[in-house]
Amino acid sequence: MRLRSLVSVVAPPLCAGCGASAGRVEPLCADCRRGLRGCGGVEEVLGLPTWAAFAYEGGARALVRALKFRGTAAVAATMAAQVAAGAPDELLGGAVPPGGEPASAVALVPVPLHPARRRRRGFNQAELLAREIAARRDGVSVADCLARAGPRVTQVGRGRSERLRAVDAGVRVRPGAPVPARALIVDDVVTTGATAAACARALRDAGAEVVGAVAYARTLGR
Repeated sequence: MRLRSLVSVVAPPLCAGCGASAGRVEPLCADCRRGLRGCGGVEEVLGLPTWAAFAYEGGARALVRALKFRGTAAVAATMAAQVAAGAPDELLGGAVPPGGEPASAVALVPVPLHPARRRRRGFNQAELLAREIAARRDGVSVADCLARAGPRVTQVGRGRSERLRAVDAGVRVRPGAPVPARALIVDDVVTTGATAAACARALRDAGAEVVGAVAYARTLGR
């Protein structure tokens, strides 16, 4: 018996949302999964077509925090599967318009993490999500072409205007990195949309023709 299986028998996995017993595959218990609230269709957020799987609350918030702050990278697979299953084809698919040519293949562009924060965390959660999503959708690739520049800052507690000023000049295309014509920005959470908008501007300035964004969760009412 593998060590992980043995541990799960002795100490069954706990739900990331409420701490109750959870299955070996799902990080949330059945009650917390039922409590997830979908966000609906694509919306314009700061001029960027954006879709998120769930509202940033309850079990969805717990999974994001488990991934981002406790280093539980394994939950990225569950989160990505939900995004891949629910994201509309107008963003993630390659639908062919009537009488038209097939759309160019979409490339997932992870929101970049500041190097200092990545060293401390050990990974970029947006990149993990992007790679897990791409593994579940045919014809979708990952283009990790953005980088953070400047001093490390946190967006927690900042208002919309502060976020815009802080991130706009801090996102750039990596020198020499190819920029996809059809880019879909990936992040764990969309709050005000300032970070995704800054990424979109950097991509468009570098030649991207179509840009959208997907996330696992979104803060509603912002």
